[in-house]
Amino acid sequence: MEPTKRLEPFRGKWTVEDVKHLLKRTMFGAKPEDVTYVQALSLRKALGMLLGDEPAPAPPINNYNDDKFTDDEILPGETWTTSINYDGMNNYRRKNSFKSWWVGLMVNQNRTLREKMVIFWHNHFATQTSMIDNALMCYRHNILLRQYALGNFKELVKAVTKDPAMLKYLNGTASNKKAPDENYGRELQELFTVGKGPGSHYTEADVKAAAKVLTGFRNDTTTFVSLFDPGRHDSSDKTFSEFYGNTTIKGRRGPEGEQELDDLLTMIFAQDEVARFICRKLYRFFIYHQIDDATEATVIGPLAEVFRVNKYEIKPVLRELFGSQHFFDAANRGAMIKSPLDYTIGLCREFGVSFPQTANYVDQYGLWQAVQNRTADMQQDIGDPPNVAGWPAYYQAPMFDRIWVNSDTLPKRNVFSDGMINGNINRNGNKLLIDVMAYTQALPNPADPIALIDDAVQRLYMIELPDKDKQYIKSSILLSGLQDTMSDHYWTQAWTNLTARPDDAANRNNVQKKLKSLYKYLMNLPQYQLA
Repeated sequence: MEPTKRLEPFRGKWTVEDVKHLLKRTMFGAKPEDVTYVQALSLRKALGMLLGDEPAPAPPINNYNDDKFTDDEILPGETWTTSINYDGMNNYRRKNSFKSWWVGLMVNQNRTLREKMVIFWHNHFATQTSMIDNALMCYRHNILLRQYALGNFKELVKAVTKDPAMLKYLNGTASNKKAPDENYGRELQELFTVGKGPGSHYTEADVKAAAKVLTGFRNDTTTFVSLFDPGRHDSSDKTFSEFYGNTTIKGRRGPEGEQELDDLLTMIFAQDEVARFICRKLYRFFIYHQIDDATEATVIGPLAEVFRVNKYEIKPVLRELFGSQHFFDAANRGAMIKSPLDYTIGLCREFGVSFPQTANYVDQYGLWQAVQNRTADMQQDIGDPPNVAGWPAYYQAPMFDRIWVNSDTLPKRNVFSDGMINGNINRNGNKLLIDVMAYTQALPNPADPIALIDDAVQRLYMIELPDKDKQYIKSSILLSGLQDTMSDHYWTQAWTNLTARPDDAANRNNVQKKLKSLYKYLMNLPQYQLA
């Protein structure tokens, strides 16, 4: 069965600007080599690549032994995810290892949507490592999100409902037939499935009934896996409101009580609002924060129908959205403020910043953690969103993504980009450093200062920079202190001399100093905050 309404497919000429837009929204930054690779594909093949499956990544490892602590169970360089022995010291360090590992996966991501979708679902099913306080459960929760990131949403909801990390985070482990805890039953509806939109009319009674259905799940505190305990389950019949068609879920005793979860999800997913709610969240995450009546009718409605027709498989929805004319509309380009992750990880990827190799895993993890710490300072701490609703930039009207940039976070962004030019983030002699010389050498015509600035701007920005601004950058930043058109000749000669006389240290240092000033300036402009 095909949906009756579809989004208008993109039929424009497949340009480098189209590719950059697609990659900046679906990955962390648009690496020059990725842009070149994807532009050689058709849009259909590019989407096939982005929606491709990939195996689960190698797990995080013990990078944390030092003169103050040694993990007696896990050898250095071996994974701690095989251990069920936790104490305050190793758990703290393993949680840091987990977050560092996660940053590494984003920095080194394949050409797929996987990492962006893991963040999307982490924001949607928000949990906090600080409250779960068990590195193994946090890791397993992350792997669960990866497993279902591009899979079936209904199956994902069921898996998350029984996930040990979520059971602990939203009090599912404390819920029993004598005192059903309403926390997860509420968030399952309000935040995870039908939402609070205009078509959602669940009631407080529905929250209470759902809480009773969900009694019986708890965690094994030794192995940190969840199980169903029939003795804790409320086996009475549960009747829901008119919004759910006055459905009654038949109470079950013994192990069969767990089947009530399937009945609950079948009832919830019969509501059209589930598909609309998730499609709105996808739209705000990938396209733009504002959803007006026209967008609701011409984009959200058709997307939701694709979602339902495909029995809540996520790939068809994303393929429809990213293959649409609407996605590539000029109004949607450069229209979102980069999240801290897009800013920091995207910068590292687009500039080709080198991290230590696996053989030096201690410094590798340490520098991944350094980036994670800077990102957290900019108010996006992976593993620890501020509350169960996720980061406000994805839901808080009317500000939405403008929340990311304020008087506290904007200076921190500038300090980060300046620091990546200067090599300020370092560990044991390993610097995170933008190689301005190598980056510039890869541009088409670096000997021409006008072309150099044009090409750098084209690579780094999603919106055009006025010619007068480029002229200012050339005369006052790249070629400061030089006068008139002779300055162009001066730059061309200096760049040519780099190749002719690479051992001319004075010339090299002069060129490098001017390039550092150029890229610092470009990254401090407002245009660099947009994706």
